[in-house]
Amino acid sequence: MDVTLHLAQDPEADELLGRSPLAALTGMLLDQQVPMEWAFKGPSTIARRMGADDLDAHDIAAQDPDAFAALLSEKPAVHRYPGSMAKRIQQLCQYLVEHYDGNAELVWRGVDDGRELLRRLQDLPGFGKQKAQIFLALLGKQLGVQPKGWREAAGAYGEPKSFRSVADITGPESLTKVRAHKQEMKAAAKASGK
Repeated sequence: MDVTLHLAQDPEADELLGRSPLAALTGMLLDQQVPMEWAFKGPSTIARRMGADDLDAHDIAAQDPDAFAALLSEKPAVHRYPGSMAKRIQQLCQYLVEHYDGNAELVWRGVDDGRELLRRLQDLPGFGKQKAQIFLALLGKQLGVQPKGWREAAGAYGEPKSFRSVADITGPESLTKVRAHKQEMKAAAKASGK
């Protein structure tokens, strides 16, 4: 991986997301109940606070849980819920260490079937079907990971120029379109009583 993403809307954080599979997965994990830019800036903040230029799954998995939660809680906090997200990030890293020798890219490297890749993503702690589909769409649309059937496995998020998720954000204009789509979905859900 070595592309420029525009998810954090911060050059340093976006550069890390584009070169670090673990940073991209961690940003996706953090992308809930906070603004997207805040979530995807999180990996860069964590790396900086750990005195590193990248995230290391072995290092994070081995951290004392209380110390790691404190690291995420420092002002400004990495997430609205830094304690619970610290636990989730450590669970993700522990899973990656156990199943992929700590190499996040092995989750998708060499996978030639979109359904298999979706299954692997859904097996990750903190990744339900929707989050896994969005990340699969991000891999396919922006990171060049396109196993056979990836668009179908990603569902509506895999559709070209759908502007439904982070997978479609390539700059300020597309960010505005994705935000508009999300607002429409929230309004529709509210109107239907969900």
